[in-house]
Amino acid sequence: MGWAAGEEMSEPAAILTVNAGSSSLRLDLVQGGCVLDSARSERAAEPGSAREDLASFLGGHFDRDVRAVAHRVVHGGDLVRQPTVADDETADALRGLIRLAPLHLPPSLALLQAAREQLPAVPHVICPDTAFHAGLPDAAATYALPREWRERHGLRRYGFHGVSYAWAADRACELLGRPADELSLVLAHLGGGCSVCAVSGGRSLDTSMGFTPLDGLPMSKRSGSVDPGMLVWLLSEGHLSVEELAEGLQRRSGLLGLSDGRSGDTRDLVAAERDGDEAAALALRVFAHRVSREIAAAATSLGRIDALVFTGEIGWNQPEVREAVCRRLGLLGVEPPVLGNRTDDGAVSAEGAAVPVLVVQVREELQLARECLRVLAEEDAA
Repeated sequence: MGWAAGEEMSEPAAILTVNAGSSSLRLDLVQGGCVLDSARSERAAEPGSAREDLASFLGGHFDRDVRAVAHRVVHGGDLVRQPTVADDETADALRGLIRLAPLHLPPSLALLQAAREQLPAVPHVICPDTAFHAGLPDAAATYALPREWRERHGLRRYGFHGVSYAWAADRACELLGRPADELSLVLAHLGGGCSVCAVSGGRSLDTSMGFTPLDGLPMSKRSGSVDPGMLVWLLSEGHLSVEELAEGLQRRSGLLGLSDGRSGDTRDLVAAERDGDEAAALALRVFAHRVSREIAAAATSLGRIDALVFTGEIGWNQPEVREAVCRRLGLLGVEPPVLGNRTDDGAVSAEGAAVPVLVVQVREELQLARECLRVLAEEDAA
């Protein structure tokens, strides 16, 4: 697949994209909207392994002209509100946000440092997931907390999965044959991390994640939103330490916790449910309930819904979950999909459905390359 419709990318040189997840690493070499080569690891990047992974990948492409490196960074806070060329000051400042995204920022920053050391002559562009939501309306971005707290500590809803949403929203426009300024969409990114986003005119109007990527939907191992009073009680009554609470919410909750530790992977849980596993069935029911609830909530930020778009590994590749979610959305005019998995992006709903249900494959590497080239073009024009 190339660039989305209407996007001209004639840059002949390749862009290296670096995408570090909480427990994965993906490196892609992108040229002209096509992926030339990829490397993927199902483990988090540590400082030592980051250098090795990059050196190994680049060693296979020593003869190719790498124009720039695009780095997905989950949390840019108020420091990086749009794709930006990295410098020492920005990289150092991002380390101050590590506690806001403790699973994601350490590997991302380790890779940023390693890549800048190994490719010092090319620009390195930071592409924060939070940038897509930087213009959230005040009503969606503001917490009902004392002004003093909000201003002193920068407490606001930032939103995440922005790189994925930017790509999926553009692809939905292409699939529907309509420009972004005519469309109101609800998008659900469902994978290891999960969130929902309302988009109108290409702009994010609301999203389920907030100050950190722990908020919102239950995820593979993360809890999503829980009653803050319950957390205060657990801490104040001495039932859990701060460290125990953080570890449990980040690594032992979500689908994994709901299924009594069986798995945080919906593929395993769907199979286990078929075999009569009640904990797996409960995990899937809770997940579908919460996803549909957040979709309905996001819809209140829109005047209408022109399409419901699923992306992320679960959204793209788990028809049982899509069906369970859509079954609960009849009030919004959404009907259960009639198609299972596709080999390409497109509709899984019936032809002529009042609200088309689309699936879009995650292509963060192409969006990262696109954002990187846009930044370089702006710098060249300045």
